[in-house]
Amino acid sequence: MKTGPALIENSITSPQGFVAAAVRCGLKKSGDDLAIISSLRPAVAAAVFTRNLVQAAPVTLSRLHLKSRQHRALLVNSGGANACTGEVGLEDARQSARLVGELLGCDAQEVLVASTGVIGVRLNMTKLESGIRLAARQLTRESGSSVAEAIMTTDTRPKRSIRRIKVGGKEVTIAGVAKGAGMIHPNMATLLSFITTDAAISKPVLNRALRSSVDKSFNRVSVDGDTSTNDMVAVLANGAAANPMIDSRSTKDYERFERSLTEVATELAIAVARDGEGARKLITILVRRAATERDASLIGQAVATSPLVKTAIAGEDANWGRILAAAGRSGARFDPLKADIRIGDLIVASRGTGLPFSEERAREILARDEVRITIDLHQGDHEITEWTCDMTEGYIRINADYRS
Repeated sequence: MKTGPALIENSITSPQGFVAAAVRCGLKKSGDDLAIISSLRPAVAAAVFTRNLVQAAPVTLSRLHLKSRQHRALLVNSGGANACTGEVGLEDARQSARLVGELLGCDAQEVLVASTGVIGVRLNMTKLESGIRLAARQLTRESGSSVAEAIMTTDTRPKRSIRRIKVGGKEVTIAGVAKGAGMIHPNMATLLSFITTDAAISKPVLNRALRSSVDKSFNRVSVDGDTSTNDMVAVLANGAAANPMIDSRSTKDYERFERSLTEVATELAIAVARDGEGARKLITILVRRAATERDASLIGQAVATSPLVKTAIAGEDANWGRILAAAGRSGARFDPLKADIRIGDLIVASRGTGLPFSEERAREILARDEVRITIDLHQGDHEITEWTCDMTEGYIRINADYRS
């Protein structure tokens, strides 16, 4: 395996000691559809998975493999979800992990597997295995930039993020990719995302850092309210940066690492919302001064998934009543007569009652490709930010024709 110079500034292989390959094996109509991300040295892994009761074979297998003390690789394919495929689908996932292990010289349990695509169709294992063999021969550091494209389905653009920080005098890099545009709703995970880092960090502490970062990022994004059968966010940490081991949460090094991991995850989550199927606008929802974080979260999710709110914004209609109504049905406990609502910097309702405002100014704000909604409850000191997108006729068109 080649390990050429680190000439990619924002790549899944930017952290030291990682190589990757993205290839086309014919699982989808066009473009690369299989990728391998590999650490040249043993790594520790952490992952979170969908909470949907209907879970794809790669999710079931990766949950089991995550128990391994060390890991070496991630295998991901687009063009087929390998979900609702029964025992044969699970055996297909096992066989793909075994083959990656054989080719990379590691145990099959050191390989995490992920898939994305149509549910209920068995993977073409002849094509998949051919792709795995091809990818294993092409692993390089330079190829990392192609992974984000290989995992796309209805995405219109690749999603990448990177941060570099100092830990104990050593430079540590955290890099991530994600795919997702539809079937996106917080209930972690919320899509597919893979993160690599050369930080030296213990497995339990890495797990805690990932879960914390996911709660603040991927679990705050929604496109359509549908939680997938295949959702997975996984991180590999191989220690190649040679920083002092991060083995406790009560250190400045841990705080710095978790903050940077959260920044990477948040950037990827926002990219998913921005690229929502058929979307023209990124919507940021800020719920302020709630009595509890749970209340703020319930309201944020209700507004983010409301078809009435999302279509109103698509139509550039400042129909603030839909926002307050969504908050009211969210299950959160709050007094509507204390709530203010702003669209951008324009206040449209105060104390639960509409105010005179300039419709022209409102349309000007809503015509932008980024729209902020602020719901100020005036009932506490908790706040959350949620990200979503508008809902247009494009969403219907894409999903009506998805299997065609």
